[in-house]
Amino acid sequence: MKTAVEWVLEKLTETYTNDEWKAIISQAKEMEKQQIIEAHGNKLRKSRGTSNCEVWVGGIDYYNETFKS
Repeated sequence: MKTAVEWVLEKLTETYTNDEWKAIISQAKEMEKQQIIEAHGNKLRKSRGTSNCEVWVGGIDYYNETFKS
């Protein structure tokens, strides 16, 4: 499996119109997002407060918390 960066670098060697560039960049971003989500998986996170609460955080939650502003 290629990373998004490897895929984009292959595509950079070809000539594209503006719309094609936008589509390539969009696809690369989606590929990278999926790789991050899959790599994170589901992990147990303990609370940082006074409670002893634990919650499962999935890859999508991790991605949204980390990369969405």
